[in-house]
Amino acid sequence: MRFNTDARIVMTLDAGGTNFVFSAVQAEQEIIDPISIPAEGEKLEIVLEKIIQGFNEVKAKLKTPPVAISFCFPGPAEYELGIIGDLENLPTFRGGVALGPMLEEKFGIPVFINNDGDLFAYGEAIAGLLPDINRRISGSKSPKSYQNLLGVTFGTGFGGGIVSRGQLFLGDNSAQGEINRMRNKLHTNATVEENVSIRGIKRTYCRVTGLTPDQCPTPKDIFEIGMGSAAGNKEAAILAFHRMAEAAGDAIANAITMIDGLVVIGGGLSGAYPLFLQRLVDEMNSNFTTMVGTAVDRMEIKAFNLEDENEFARFYEGDTREIKVPFSSRRIQYDPMKRIGVGISRLGTSKAVSIGAYAYALHKLDNK
Repeated sequence: MRFNTDARIVMTLDAGGTNFVFSAVQAEQEIIDPISIPAEGEKLEIVLEKIIQGFNEVKAKLKTPPVAISFCFPGPAEYELGIIGDLENLPTFRGGVALGPMLEEKFGIPVFINNDGDLFAYGEAIAGLLPDINRRISGSKSPKSYQNLLGVTFGTGFGGGIVSRGQLFLGDNSAQGEINRMRNKLHTNATVEENVSIRGIKRTYCRVTGLTPDQCPTPKDIFEIGMGSAAGNKEAAILAFHRMAEAAGDAIANAITMIDGLVVIGGGLSGAYPLFLQRLVDEMNSNFTTMVGTAVDRMEIKAFNLEDENEFARFYEGDTREIKVPFSSRRIQYDPMKRIGVGISRLGTSKAVSIGAYAYALHKLDNK
């Protein structure tokens, strides 16, 4: 369900380890200039006062009272209860902090808190890649449409979220979509995040080139080196993104085997997709080997690179045919080609999270 014509206003927060960025959303659009407040504080009370201050400043700029507060906040947390656990980036949060209930008392409106990976997936399912792909394939002969989405983010870490038939999937412990905790194919005693992250890209490049961490270029620089538009070790740069793609592709294949839906990629590293996306899709389509030595498909479904024109054309066409209904003169269309697509965020990560936060709040309010 879209809320792009809804007049209700929701106050939002982008909670990073460095800054708290506050805003307000109406009809899926930001309606004020964001307000940024440094996140640091020696005591929990100082940090909480900053959060209250930020929302007070947003509210003062609004002509119409907001109906809710909705935002992403780092975990571990019990998101449905609004309780934040022990945070690495905000060390004053310890022992369980009832952030949601506190804000509800201060502002007298419902408060909804989620993980950024979940809200990214929700935003892309509502207004991003999922409706875009369904719109594009609606003109094909295939009767196929998609209702499930796995959203993943590549950046400081490896995040994830799941949307199924319009509903954001919520786990029993607020630990849903934590794809970062999957086993790393390349280093089996480590999490996949060790390779699918900024630190993973830099580590591989430094290891191959012999550079120290202090000398290592940024992932953006490494991408430009890999594309041949900047000076540096091109082979090492390509390898860094290919190693990330191999680890990510394995983890996503594991996840999508259970979900069976489209995949959308966001986060700060997603812009480097020309160097990694096809390699990631190839990994998803690789084979297992049985105990007697024969090959079996890695997944029951085939993945396609939605950013490649030739791959998208094959995804679009499928294998549509007409079959006869038994004991009837009627014929129906049938596309037996089991397939999904992997593409890059259509909205941009920040906007997808914002739309996801807005829509999640209004959906919860409408379904009380």
